[in-house]
Amino acid sequence: MTRRLITLSLAMLCSTISIMAQDKKVTLHILETSDVHGAFFPIDFFNNKPLSGSMARVSTYVNRLRQQHGENVILLDNGDILQGQPTCYYYNFIKTDVKNIAAEVINYMRYDAQTFGNHDVEPGHAVYDKWIRDVECPMLGANIIDTKTNQPYVKPYIIVERSGVKVAIIGLLTPAIPNWLNEALWKGLRFEEMVSAARYWVNYVKEKEQPDVICGLFHSGWDGGIVTSQYEEDASKAIAETVDGFDIIFFGHDHIEHNITTDNGVLCLDPSNNALKVADATIELTKQNGRWKITRKEGQLADVRKEPIDEQFVRHFQPSVDNVKNYVNRRIGFFTRPIRSRDCFFGSAPFTDFIQNLQLKITGADVAFNAPLSFNSEISEGDVYVRDMFKLYRYENKLYVMRMTGKEIRGHLEMSYDLWVNNMQSPDDHIMLLNDEARDDKQRYGFKNLTFNFDSAAGIDYEVDVTKPDGQKVRILRMSNGEPFDENKWYKVALNSYRGNGGGELLTRGAGIPKDSLDSRIIYMSDLDQRYYLTQEIERMGTVTPTANNNWRFVPAEWAEPALKRDRKIIFGDK
Repeated sequence: MTRRLITLSLAMLCSTISIMAQDKKVTLHILETSDVHGAFFPIDFFNNKPLSGSMARVSTYVNRLRQQHGENVILLDNGDILQGQPTCYYYNFIKTDVKNIAAEVINYMRYDAQTFGNHDVEPGHAVYDKWIRDVECPMLGANIIDTKTNQPYVKPYIIVERSGVKVAIIGLLTPAIPNWLNEALWKGLRFEEMVSAARYWVNYVKEKEQPDVICGLFHSGWDGGIVTSQYEEDASKAIAETVDGFDIIFFGHDHIEHNITTDNGVLCLDPSNNALKVADATIELTKQNGRWKITRKEGQLADVRKEPIDEQFVRHFQPSVDNVKNYVNRRIGFFTRPIRSRDCFFGSAPFTDFIQNLQLKITGADVAFNAPLSFNSEISEGDVYVRDMFKLYRYENKLYVMRMTGKEIRGHLEMSYDLWVNNMQSPDDHIMLLNDEARDDKQRYGFKNLTFNFDSAAGIDYEVDVTKPDGQKVRILRMSNGEPFDENKWYKVALNSYRGNGGGELLTRGAGIPKDSLDSRIIYMSDLDQRYYLTQEIERMGTVTPTANNNWRFVPAEWAEPALKRDRKIIFGDK
């Protein structure tokens, strides 16, 4: 009897152990940063003030999770890290004899993988090829193809194993790069359409690696953006809804927070930009019959602005901070009056007109186009420093001169103002084309469309009739030098490289120039970025009094002027 009880007890014990083995659980935390744009340190080098979001705060959040969950934390970055703060410019183009600071931050925080962003391609091969070498974690981009080998230029995916769970991470980049950047910056590469690339690689990974979890790491927004017959700029939604196999898709590029679970069960997370939030996916898996099965999956966007600064992080990078401070604090001139980018939305304004006038002076062009690249930047009266130049001109665009007809110039402006201003039906209507749902969109701030596509012009005098329908708002009166404006005449037009390569589609859809004809229209391309030449001109001038050209205005004045005051108050709170 005793022997039988012992045998039964042993059998029950073995059965219990077997059940416990079958019910083994693992919880993973997969974290994503995206569109950090140089927000590494808790200082805004544009304004020499504290920065609300930074990797110094992200580091605190990540360290706490690692203390709580050990190896079951996976840390990913989704690109657009090489451009934004002056920090990036300094280590991309000036202090190039050390590891790129963007790579140093990723290495210090022990990221597991990283993808390319479109702004990481923008500095050109010399910068991003060095950056790839400097980064110690795998760089991903399954649809970035080396045209010599027809293979991915960087790794298409990686497998990360945690507590016996195999996690596949597939990286993709928006294929719209050729619409924004000159081919010299991405020579030898091509960018494949994302949906078909995702379908190929998810099937490849399932067959070859048999992972337990499949994640997408996509530098591409949810939907919208540029749509052509070949691809969509923002394809994350399309992949989540139509490509079987993904459990989680981390994405970015559009600077809009998303925490969505699709009808087919894919968790989709976008933490927005500037290291303000971290996408945090919690995945619980249970082992059943020798296989891991996801039993719980949820996401949050953790606001790291509430986190304390990681002081050890700050101490480690203090020499880099000091280097950048010394660079941006160099005095280059004196402004006798302040200029603000917010003024540019409501008429001819000193901020963008100053840039346009320098474009004309530097190139000898007839007409210049420019848009406010910063929504609400100000350069104060008084001494002007290198840091102010990053407020005046935010991106590393080059300066182009292109041949355009008068008709094309008008078409370009027609599309710009159609994106910018409303078709007023009564004096009480909005004059700006607004969208309340876009108030928190950090690229639109309440405008319906992207404000960096709101080009105005210098070199011509014109009116914008806000009562006219799209395509009929702009009436060009004359050249600003008093000569007649002729729609059939060829003119030299100064503009930035983003626009000249087709960015915003103002030259293609607006002016009607075929995309494959843009290169043939370029008659001048600067060697260095436009900010460099603007800085040189201010140093030569010494003391500067920026003034509005007053070469264009919204009409009819009796409708436009009250509406401008109303909408300015709505957007900026100005009286």
